Amino acid sequence: MDNQMDQSSPQGSGAAAAGPVPTNVVGLSPVFTDPLWRISVCLNPVEVDLLRTEPLRRLHFIAHGGASTLSTLQSYSRLEHTLGVFALVAHFRPEDELLRVAALLHDIGHLPLSHTLEGISGLDHHAIGLRLLRTDPIHPALEKHGISAEAVIAALGEQPPSPLTNRSGLLNLDHLDSYVRSGRSAGRLDVEPAVLLGRLDIEEAAVSADRETAAALVDLVCAEARLHTSWDNVGPVSAVRRLACQLLDHTTLDPDRLARMTDPQLWSAFDSCAATRAESAMIRYELHRLRVTAGRAPADSSGWDFSLRKIYSSAPLVEGQRIEVSAPELAAELDALRSLPTEFRVRWS
Repeated sequence: MDNQMDQSSPQGSGAAAAGPVPTNVVGLSPVFTDPLWRISVCLNPVEVDLLRTEPLRRLHFIAHGGASTLSTLQSYSRLEHTLGVFALVAHFRPEDELLRVAALLHDIGHLPLSHTLEGISGLDHHAIGLRLLRTDPIHPALEKHGISAEAVIAALGEQPPSPLTNRSGLLNLDHLDSYVRSGRSAGRLDVEPAVLLGRLDIEEAAVSADRETAAALVDLVCAEARLHTSWDNVGPVSAVRRLACQLLDHTTLDPDRLARMTDPQLWSAFDSCAATRAESAMIRYELHRLRVTAGRAPADSSGWDFSLRKIYSSAPLVEGQRIEVSAPELAAELDALRSLPTEFRVRWS
């Protein structure tokens, strides 16, 4: 008789009794652990319901880095960033249910490729997000748990300032996750995020750090600004924006439908349109042919102009004080970002 155990028998294989398979898939487990910050969050029922809605799931198919995902290794999704921000809010404000919900919903209005298409035909992800909060399926999911959509909208507003959306020029949790997540993917982060987290606090609705940690954060802010003004970002972003405008001009696609596409759907639309098909392939497979120069060129030169909408330079507090007072040398580094170019000329070689 064969001495091997019967692999079909639970007793023979030593299998444990049947039970749920462990998972960290959001909404299926009562606990979510963010892999970057290593923060574990016990999910509230409303958070579970929201994580199962289409607007939240859609963010898994939107690149946080936008078109620069074509030229860098920043391949993580807008959902990963959203969950990172949610974990940070739950870490610093665990009992603030409204702010936790606002963190989950703060980016649902993003266009395909995140900020890349912002402003085309007047599209604004903030305005789109507010509309989504007032409609299905988000509105009924909130109402089911006794949460007003208007209360969430107020929590996402500028007043009163919150550590999630503070827009006073101070570092908020939304931007903190962006800088650290980007820095990790680019190999610029010299300290583990979980260790960094232990050195941070929230004061005046902004991120506060000791002097050494504040210097590390300023380095990340400056590196991100330099990335935004580099070929890696300007080239692919400007080219994809051009394609999106051509797509709207040559097809029946309207801006509202464009705004709710995922990244794969956008690329499929480019490939399906005769006016954009060839350049769409060039952007993905011959990106090295793009040439980017700072400044505007004469109107009769080849290529197209591109302007950066904004350079982010939010500053952390240093031991609870404004950086201009407590660390003027760090403030000077952030001020120097104003000299970075924001006007470019782009062309194909």
